Amino acid sequence: MKLVIQIPCLNEEETLPATVADLPAQVEGIDEIEVLVIDDGSTDRTSEVARELGVDHVLRLETNHGLARAFMKGVEYALSVGADVVVNTDADNQYRGSDIAKLVSPIVRNEADMVVGCRPITDHPEFGSIKKVLQVAG
Repeated sequence: MKLVIQIPCLNEEETLPATVADLPAQVEGIDEIEVLVIDDGSTDRTSEVARELGVDHVLRLETNHGLARAFMKGVEYALSVGADVVVNTDADNQYRGSDIAKLVSPIVRNEADMVVGCRPITDHPEFGSIKKVLQVAG
């Protein structure tokens, strides 16, 4: 089973190294893990940094299309390279790479076709009250 971890990015040259370093090299039930960075029209060195970090795939969108479009382009690309499972994570390392194994576990065990992770927004002291409301409201 092949897992592609996709990371949509916009001007994330500073945060991308920590995020990529935190990703798991192995996940139980997964035979192959590849990393895909979707650069959504960054004006910094996001694509170059991704390549320097040795990620497997860099998909560069020439102009900024927004997170939803970058996400969909990433899913399409991941499926085109044979992904059985696609995990989306943020480039700013707000999600722990160690949680990916827990996230895909129900899929690996054939108990789910899709899993959606969440984080307790109210438990993040670095989020201001306005951000917390916007995160919950969607």
